[in-house]
Amino acid sequence: MNIFMEKVYLVVRKIPKGKVATYKSIAVLIDSPKSSRAVALALSKNFDPKIPCHRVVRSDGFVGGYNRGGPSQKAKLLRAEGVGTRNGKVSQLLKKIYQT
Repeated sequence: MNIFMEKVYLVVRKIPKGKVATYKSIAVLIDSPKSSRAVALALSKNFDPKIPCHRVVRSDGFVGGYNRGGPSQKAKLLRAEGVGTRNGKVSQLLKKIYQT
């Protein structure tokens, strides 16, 4: 694992249940604001259940991809944690955004 991925995973571990972060917000938090796609790529390689990558969504509210079952599984996990989703998007995204 490289340093970039370690930084991403460190931040994502801090996202509490019931909250989400965007790929872009993770990129900003690790001082790499133009790397939201790289954040998504790093999370696509994560298989550690201690890193809740399902809590990271797209800036437009769509849940995005998920390497352990696709977007529908990601939405299911979010709903189980109290994050509403509808038609593949997070409901009330701004109220659910994780702030450090």
